[in-house]
Amino acid sequence: MRILLFLATNIAVILVAGITLQLLGVDSYLAQNGIQYQSLLIFAAVFGFAGAFVSLLISKPMAKWSTKAKVIKQPRTASEQWLVDTVRELAKKAGVGMPEVAVFPATQANAFATGWNRNDSLVAVSEGMLQRFDKEEIRAVLGHEIGHVANGDMVTLALIQGVINTFVIFASRIIGSVVDRAVFKNEGGHGPGFFVVSIVAQIILGILASTIVAWFSRKREFRADIAGAELASRGAMVSALMRLKKETEIPNQMPDNLEAFGINRGSRTGLSALFMTHPPLDRRIAALEASSIA
Repeated sequence: MRILLFLATNIAVILVAGITLQLLGVDSYLAQNGIQYQSLLIFAAVFGFAGAFVSLLISKPMAKWSTKAKVIKQPRTASEQWLVDTVRELAKKAGVGMPEVAVFPATQANAFATGWNRNDSLVAVSEGMLQRFDKEEIRAVLGHEIGHVANGDMVTLALIQGVINTFVIFASRIIGSVVDRAVFKNEGGHGPGFFVVSIVAQIILGILASTIVAWFSRKREFRADIAGAELASRGAMVSALMRLKKETEIPNQMPDNLEAFGINRGSRTGLSALFMTHPPLDRRIAALEASSIA
């Protein structure tokens, strides 16, 4: 969930920035004497990394807004008190600042963590997970999410996204310029063809480049599983993953594309596999069972 929210926010930020800069005439200025590749690359890097880090900085409020998550400021029930105390214990054990703890309305078993640094994060779980999972399994899930925070996955993701954004902004403007000149025969600066084509190319390249982010996410899930096993126990982490797997196998119980805490119904093949943000649960369970963690 945090990956999908980050990608969606990043694409929106970059798209709005690109349109704004075109309206302000920045692209036309860069193309006054033909494409200046060095200037274009600097321009792409500045706005590419800026877009990624803006997305990172607003990741917490975006997550709260999009999931309708309610932060537990003062526990009202024994369940909320246990949840806050458990997060505090695991965060201290992992050496990170106390995250905000939230619950969001969803029947699916789901959890996520996000935030711009390891000492200013958000950990949220769904109502469905709190209702159906036992405490040791929830504790392992929380350990997994705090593992993402402790490993700095969101910051690393922002750096990778900055590089990707740089490429997308740079390449989309090259494509726009070539099409503008070759198809629309515009030899003097940039015409409407450039603006339309570059925006379309930016969207398409951004979606395709997200496969790199998805690959990074799949790799980090294994590491977060290890963190969950270390902070809770391997048995609890395996049990949580097996319960998630069982829930995804219930017909009509979960959406086909559910990615709750790394859930995918079975293994995908072909192009769709490149966009998976989490490895299949069977692989994650096997990796944990083969580990040396007690």
